[in-house]
Amino acid sequence: MTSEIIYKYLSNEASEQEVQILFEWIEASEENKEYFITLKKTWALTALSDTISGESVPVLSIRPKNKVLHYLKYAAVFVVLIGLSKLAFNWSQKTASSKEIVLEWADGRSEYLTKDNQTKLVLDDNKKVIAKKFANQIIYFGKVQDHEVVYNTLKVPYGKRFKLTLSDGTVVSLNSGTTLKYPEQFGINGKRNVYLTGEAFFEVAKDKQHPFIVNANQVDVEVLGTKFNISAYPENPTVNSTLVEGSIQMYEADNKQNVILLKPNQMATWQNNSKKITTKEVDPAFYSAWTKGELAFKDTPFSTIAKIIQRTYDVEIINENAVLAKQNFTGTIKISESSVENILELLKRDTPFNYSVKGNTITITNLP
Repeated sequence: MTSEIIYKYLSNEASEQEVQILFEWIEASEENKEYFITLKKTWALTALSDTISGESVPVLSIRPKNKVLHYLKYAAVFVVLIGLSKLAFNWSQKTASSKEIVLEWADGRSEYLTKDNQTKLVLDDNKKVIAKKFANQIIYFGKVQDHEVVYNTLKVPYGKRFKLTLSDGTVVSLNSGTTLKYPEQFGINGKRNVYLTGEAFFEVAKDKQHPFIVNANQVDVEVLGTKFNISAYPENPTVNSTLVEGSIQMYEADNKQNVILLKPNQMATWQNNSKKITTKEVDPAFYSAWTKGELAFKDTPFSTIAKIIQRTYDVEIINENAVLAKQNFTGTIKISESSVENILELLKRDTPFNYSVKGNTITITNLP
């Protein structure tokens, strides 16, 4: 009966009498509190899974430390907040060109890729098609002699995402604030090397004779054919690689003996300072949710979430609120259906704060 009331409460369907019964039960013992928190986490994760697999409303649940009653007070409010009308900030001080995806060709040419671009074919000197460009993706074709391999570079700014299909059939989804250097066409022999700064999800075409290697900061990730996510933003002290299927190995670029072999549902983390690689079991859905246009968190500190929001919405966040900095969050938000202001108003329900907007900079402060 208690579990039934909890789920009704979390779904915002409990009556006032049922809410009162639940509050009294939670306060009766520490064991009851822990049980409630466990069910709440399960409920949040289930909401994330549903969102990833289909269409549903975004969920962001607050998990403040040592504030169980405060948590209960606002838990039912969060889903309602997502239904607020969308509010947008005016980021007009940014130049238009800095917001566009830039393709740098091997011959030194640069071009902006915008939603207004029409489909175009890219031909080589022999009039053969080597690529097809769309507004939101590029598909490459063919192979060349190894000595003819040349590299293009794609730069995805904050607030944008993009997809590439490399000439071997590998599909790469690029997250906001990411740069990928890749062969225009792979060579007939040798390995398939690409160079990543930022975050990308790879669906690597199988080719046992030509291993696929992602060079990311101080480590390389090598595969034959698999699906995995790599996060290697330069401002972070770590490089994370999360495996969805297949197998990959992560090793130090300057010391290939320092290596870890990953199995599905594992994440390898490289520490820049200690040069150590560690692994842990994870739910890979959290680390690839961005490819489906969602932000997913699991007991994630606000400092990390702020960085993700900055990249996703092309803003700068300055947090001067120490209480907010200590909060952890679990849940998911659909990017296209939420603005930065939606998210900030949501957070204020648990940890009251003020914020101001100047240009594309948001400053979070304490209440007077």
